[in-house]
Amino acid sequence: MNNEVYICLENGQKYKGYRFGATGDVIGELVFTTGMGGYIETLTDPSYYGQIVMQTFPLIGNYGVINEDFESKKSFVSAYVVREKCDNPSNFRCEQSLEKYLTENNIVGVYGVDVREITKTIREAGVMNAIITSNPDKADMQAVRDYKITDAVKSVSTQKAELYPSDNHRHNVVLMDFGAKKNIIRELNRRGCNVAVMPYDTKADDILKLGVDGIMLSNGPGDPADNPLVVEEVKKLIGKVPIFGICLGHQLLALAMGGETTKLKYGHRGVNQPVKSIEQGRTYISSQNHGYAVLNESIEECGGIVSYINANDLTCEGVDYPDKKAFSVQFHPEACSGPKDTEFIFNKFISMMEGND
Repeated sequence: MNNEVYICLENGQKYKGYRFGATGDVIGELVFTTGMGGYIETLTDPSYYGQIVMQTFPLIGNYGVINEDFESKKSFVSAYVVREKCDNPSNFRCEQSLEKYLTENNIVGVYGVDVREITKTIREAGVMNAIITSNPDKADMQAVRDYKITDAVKSVSTQKAELYPSDNHRHNVVLMDFGAKKNIIRELNRRGCNVAVMPYDTKADDILKLGVDGIMLSNGPGDPADNPLVVEEVKKLIGKVPIFGICLGHQLLALAMGGETTKLKYGHRGVNQPVKSIEQGRTYISSQNHGYAVLNESIEECGGIVSYINANDLTCEGVDYPDKKAFSVQFHPEACSGPKDTEFIFNKFISMMEGND
């Protein structure tokens, strides 16, 4: 059987590879991620909704797929691209191969393409849409150019409230689910927090009626500006109880405070992104997955203090709002696959809820 397939970029470039996983054609926003490991976390991170995810590391799948390491109930990627797939994973926790996982979850996979070459194209031209197809001559390139991720947060958020109790209960936290990764819940549980995961469109009044000690705004996919109703509800929460935002939550909190966001040329994705603490002058290595950033100058205008910047491009990576009992970070301190450098940020949230910060 001929399993040749093509990745056709909206700028006209084509790359031949080979199929694995599900069959069929698929359109999405093509992005790259630089992690050497953590592909299970990547595949199950809801922040990749609507995107064709391409791994720059040359061999993917060598420890198989492990259900316990999932960051959500399912994968939301549109397709998955690797240089070389491992057909014989070796790990004592392995439950199935990468190819079997993609097939069972109806995710189109491509291998055998030069992912470094495609990455260089994106780095120069910026993130662009693409189609994966067996017949590039018949591909609807206008549909590719017109493709836009819509209803992203609505599509990945929980549909009903869920409670995750802690074994050493000290605090009650609401986690607004915009595409939350499970390890946020684990990190809060470890620190004595009962966590109530709430749908993205939960009203502020309903949250405050619960008498919670703190509110977390989760990570998630898409353009933060596509969520005006969420921003309006976040505005009503500001100053009432401590708030901690991660990734999309960081961006939504900034918008609620009066800040602005912008789309990055090709985003920050991977587990080796350097972020510098303004206060300490120290640089941490972080895990990131985002295509938008908060504008530094807009934060200064609305009373926030930029706390972290990206050491590569100086974009905003964190903001403190000391007068509002709120703070946020663009990177992922909860990253399950590592690095673990910034886990201490959860302790800041705990201290804030206890009135010590």
